[in-house]
Amino acid sequence: MQAVNTERAFVAMSSAPPRDQTAQPQAAGWPGGLSAFVRDIIASAADVALLLDRAGVIVAAIGDDGEAWVGRSFPDVVSPDSRAKAAGLVGDDPASETAASEINHPGPDGTQRSFRYHRVTDGGSGLRCLIGRDLFRVAALQNRLLEAQQAMEREYARLRLSETRYRIIFHSSPEPILIADAATLRLIEANPAALAELDLQPDRLGRITLPSLFSPMSGDALETMLASARHSGVAGEVEVSRPGTARKTAIRAIAFRQDNAMHLLVRLRRPEAEAAALGADASLRHVHGMVEQTPDGCVIMSPERIVLHANRAFLELAQLASRHQAIGEPLDRWLGRPGIDLPLIQGTLSDHGVIRNFPTIVRGAFGGVEAVELSAVTAWAGDSGSIGLIIRSKGAQTASPQQRAPALPRSVEQLAQLVGNVPLKDIVRETSDVIERLCIESALELSRNNRAASAQMLGLSRQSFYAKLRRHGLGDLADQDEQL
Repeated sequence: MQAVNTERAFVAMSSAPPRDQTAQPQAAGWPGGLSAFVRDIIASAADVALLLDRAGVIVAAIGDDGEAWVGRSFPDVVSPDSRAKAAGLVGDDPASETAASEINHPGPDGTQRSFRYHRVTDGGSGLRCLIGRDLFRVAALQNRLLEAQQAMEREYARLRLSETRYRIIFHSSPEPILIADAATLRLIEANPAALAELDLQPDRLGRITLPSLFSPMSGDALETMLASARHSGVAGEVEVSRPGTARKTAIRAIAFRQDNAMHLLVRLRRPEAEAAALGADASLRHVHGMVEQTPDGCVIMSPERIVLHANRAFLELAQLASRHQAIGEPLDRWLGRPGIDLPLIQGTLSDHGVIRNFPTIVRGAFGGVEAVELSAVTAWAGDSGSIGLIIRSKGAQTASPQQRAPALPRSVEQLAQLVGNVPLKDIVRETSDVIERLCIESALELSRNNRAASAQMLGLSRQSFYAKLRRHGLGDLADQDEQL
């Protein structure tokens, strides 16, 4: 009502005669003219102002849009869907004086523009003034609000789907999983496998701390592992025991942040579960237990020389704290001379299917070197083959990691006596022959008299290698002469 009274006041001001006709310009078409002051007020308060006669024809207007409509009937300048509302505004219905009407106008480019109109009627002359506000800005804000709401709905649906997937994986996992607060170590959540394994009640999780689930004897190892997880994000696996039982449980933790707080995802694994994974056959469980307890290292590697399984004895030889440090890594990191021993083992296995008492070394993660001998066999599971290795220690190697060269022959010691009696070039030729013979003999010894592998180690072709064998009189080359 206040807006309507204001608009009526504007009309009254427009009909009042100005005090100074020369100083105040008049607006043509408005009764009695319209002062520039009132015109500016109307222009700032409305986007368009239309003056209609009794027949609904626009006789005067303020605003760029309205000035283009002067001389036309108001229902003719609106869109077809708004003509019924336009007819109500130009009619004599008293309700149109107080109610606002939203009218659509067709634009020159075919778009629709919406205006909200208030009507003011002059009772004496019958003229009607329509004060309109452009709803384009309001519509733009509404569209932005609608797009924001739709984006929020899509994001909420995505988060809900992610949470559903997490819940399915978390609750269906056969591995016991706990989630604890990193600061207080109080349990926040546990999956059904953890509830059954630890005999916990879901409604009492918030009252239980993680260390209280395990024996005090395992407190130091558990605290060290949790501190490592809080510091680096991931901690290696350690073995702890439950109160009142000697059964070991492997446990490891991963740290993550949520809601500006750090949490720990703790995974439990029983060593017995590895034996159960081999199947229900009791004999397989016995074999697995024997492999785990044997004092000789046992390793299974893929054809790409990647470790698939390693027992505790091998972990001790390689100076590794956890099985996870070995599985998935190349065996060359610890066993044999890189690029020599394992390719030679694979080549021999492909020819003979088995290797016995092969001498080599194991290099520990902290620099220790252990002289070992191994036996190997190819094992098949379906169409894929793997290699099983039994590694037996021969005692700590106190010398350098490089194998000691054999004692130099007597002829090398006699070379010094040749100085002054034989020209230098003859001494050098004799020395190179001695070194060449030593290298060939060492390669044959390392490859167990495998001449193809020896030639590969020395970087020679087979023809060049056989020529040098004939030159130094090494080996029986009669069969090779027949082949060549």
